[in-house]
Amino acid sequence: MLAPLAGYSDLPFREVAKKFGADITVSEMISVHALAFKNKKTLKMVEKSPLEVPFALQIAGNEKGIITKAIESLNPLKNDIQILDLNCGCPAPKVSSHGSGSSLLKDLNKLVEILKLIRNVSEIPYLSVKVRLGFDTKIPREIANALNDTPIDYAVVHGRTKTDGYKKERIDYDSIALMKQIVRVPLIANGEINSMQKSLEVLKRTGADGVMIGRAAVEKPWIFAQIKEGLQDESVELRQRVTLEHFDRTIAFRGDYGAIMFRKNLHAYSKGLKGASEFRSLVNTITNPASMREAILEFFSTATFEN
Repeated sequence: MLAPLAGYSDLPFREVAKKFGADITVSEMISVHALAFKNKKTLKMVEKSPLEVPFALQIAGNEKGIITKAIESLNPLKNDIQILDLNCGCPAPKVSSHGSGSSLLKDLNKLVEILKLIRNVSEIPYLSVKVRLGFDTKIPREIANALNDTPIDYAVVHGRTKTDGYKKERIDYDSIALMKQIVRVPLIANGEINSMQKSLEVLKRTGADGVMIGRAAVEKPWIFAQIKEGLQDESVELRQRVTLEHFDRTIAFRGDYGAIMFRKNLHAYSKGLKGASEFRSLVNTITNPASMREAILEFFSTATFEN
């Protein structure tokens, strides 16, 4: 699975990941308030590629009335969206400080109530949830038992608490393994999975039914083909092809402003190549799509890997 990544998991990026074999793609996290009140920018986030089947839409919220209104607005899209996913793992203060995201792990009864409410109101076929191991302390057993009281079809578990943030050394696959033994639905492991080898290790250690990949896919969306098909290609030519395809799709989807939005992707795609720092500085000054495409071609056609 491709993880929902704020600022990255838009339609063009998800389409790239899908072409490399991601089984399920997930939208960026969307606020139920924005959905309920039909925010124009939010409606763009709901759009999906025809390639994206199954497609999961991730929502965040904690007010039952607003959640109901948001889901009712999504029900007409039940043929386009296969999965509705509730975020109970986002550590960002602007989400968790308002009682949403990982804050729901502090009130498991409310978490259960919200998931039951969503299932009752939603006409979207499947329901899932993404959780962490707890808010400030690990409570994997309690979370797993709570999830068994909900009508979810699968769960994604990120192997850290909210307060752990994304600290590498805080990842805990053994707690995911414990949850896997308790939870009755398929469980997907998430966190620090950045290669085929790591994917196999995590699956073996946790017993999980699958893996969700986030930050590693931003740099190399072909990681899904590496895991599923044993793709060995890490060439500069592959990077150039993917970068150009992703860029062209972004401009088609977002218009000229897509060139500015794509800068962060170019920072990721150029990582580990000689001259990447100068290239990043250059693209940070470019706003015109044609000039940006020219710069991409020029850089990648002569780039080599750093030793």
